[in-house]
Amino acid sequence: MNKHALLAMLAACTLLPATAADMNKVLHVAMNAPETGFDPAKVSDLYSSAINENIYDPLVSYDYLARPAKLVANTSTLPSVSVDGKVYTFHIKPGIYFADDAAFKGKKRELTAADYAYSIKRHLDPTVRSPWSFLVDGRFVGADELVKAAGKGALNYDTPVEGIKVVDKYTLQLTLTETNFNFLSILAMPAFGAVAREVIEANRDNTNAHPVGTGPYLLKEWKPGSKIVLEANPGYRKVVFDSVPGNDPVDRAVVKALQGKTLPRVGRVEVAIIEEEQPLWLSFLNRQLDVSGIPQAALQDALVINPKNPLDVKLADKYARQGMQLQRQQMPEVNFHFFNMQDPVVGGDSKDKIALRRAIAMAFPVNETIAAIRRGQAVPMNYIVPAGVAGHNPAFRGAPKYDPAAANALLDRFGYRIGEDGYRIRPDGKPLAVELASGTTALNKQWNEYWQQAFDKLKIHLNFKLGKWNELAKANQQGKLQMWGMAWGADYPDGENFMQLLYSKNAGDSNAADFKNADYDRLFEASLKLPDGPERNKLYDAMNKIVVAQQPWIFGDIRVRSTLAQPYVKGLKLHPLLNTSWRYLDLQK
Repeated sequence: MNKHALLAMLAACTLLPATAADMNKVLHVAMNAPETGFDPAKVSDLYSSAINENIYDPLVSYDYLARPAKLVANTSTLPSVSVDGKVYTFHIKPGIYFADDAAFKGKKRELTAADYAYSIKRHLDPTVRSPWSFLVDGRFVGADELVKAAGKGALNYDTPVEGIKVVDKYTLQLTLTETNFNFLSILAMPAFGAVAREVIEANRDNTNAHPVGTGPYLLKEWKPGSKIVLEANPGYRKVVFDSVPGNDPVDRAVVKALQGKTLPRVGRVEVAIIEEEQPLWLSFLNRQLDVSGIPQAALQDALVINPKNPLDVKLADKYARQGMQLQRQQMPEVNFHFFNMQDPVVGGDSKDKIALRRAIAMAFPVNETIAAIRRGQAVPMNYIVPAGVAGHNPAFRGAPKYDPAAANALLDRFGYRIGEDGYRIRPDGKPLAVELASGTTALNKQWNEYWQQAFDKLKIHLNFKLGKWNELAKANQQGKLQMWGMAWGADYPDGENFMQLLYSKNAGDSNAADFKNADYDRLFEASLKLPDGPERNKLYDAMNKIVVAQQPWIFGDIRVRSTLAQPYVKGLKLHPLLNTSWRYLDLQK
């Protein structure tokens, strides 16, 4: 019996459609910002990715309980990797099918290696304009030639590419141009879930509105910016929970609820978009939401916070008595404000422009905002790579000391004189004003008050560009924002995911600051050839020093996330890399 016949026989035994999820069980959750769409090659925001994680299947995923995060097989077995770290060979499991769709003309459509090859190539297609192209550009042998041949037009997906090879129906071989032993983590991202070519081509005018994957849920209803409804995929393969618990009591509770059961458990997930904190909190308290983060405004109500150590907390008695469940996790993320480095006022690498950015950074009270707005539930950011991610240096201190007096002296020294109206002008005598992009929520207003105070101390005019998150994100991609605050959470647990945020070739995509520095680029490219370890860490330190010297970012903070679940929610455990836990949750009211 040949290999594929054996795999097909095993598939018939192990990949039969699961017992249907209980459609009477409806999980109610919320997101605090609107999604932008559901084409994995076109969206990069957290909110859209959270939905895509439940619709599409990447080749590999993460064990739900293992800490630190552990990659496991998903639609493919774990790949074989060549000794030089360049060739990854995947074997797709037979018997996995896409959700039914008109594009398949009434036939069941099996997932194959060609679907992953197509899905990866879409991130290279100039007409798709994938925000994740930085993860694949220059990565695969022969792919650059394919992109070059496309010019500004569509990629020819039928042209063979040595680095993205369909060996046979179920075998995919990826050959990298450079050694990279961390590449498998990239392929676990929702962005690399498999799409079907027929569906994309049939819906080419609006691929964001027509997601079809092989994952546990499918999109049932979408009211943009208001409501998203997912329903269990009736053709989802049989997946039985088998994660191995650690010593954590949360692990034991999860295993007790899920061991040996098929996933997903809940038949319907209703996602509300609730941008304001107070309505979000009230919705949870009224049991209109089953799981929710604790909004910053509600932290002091929900938690008993030790004033000597704000990170030492417990759930308030009035909620503990109700049986509510509290889970906490320091996020693998960084929060920062960036300057548009190509902007004529705040950008550039001349000494006066660096002095302006440095002064603004020195005038912003990060520790005060952690105490007052975050309610102590965050730690200062001092390094581009956060704790919990390979490459972090806890000894590095990248944030400047809060010192408005020294900041003003720095501006005086570099020619930012105070004009007749009491505000500073540029060294060339032109008016000086900075525009900071901001959302419109009550929380945004709190942050803006601190920014206004910081600029007032520097005697610099500050204007706010207000808009919805998705509107500002679009303007940012077009280079129209002068200054904006962002959070970047780990897509995969390696420092490369964060250090690439300032790589010049990613300008316009993940490099929101449009920062371009030849020394930084050289060090980053050298780091890609090294595994995690002391040699690569030295390069990371050198890159951080460049960023500290140039100040394209103002280092902010790293949040400690507190999540509450109602007493009847079973199976919850926060994961550092998975965006959602919906497929693992059960409701036992």
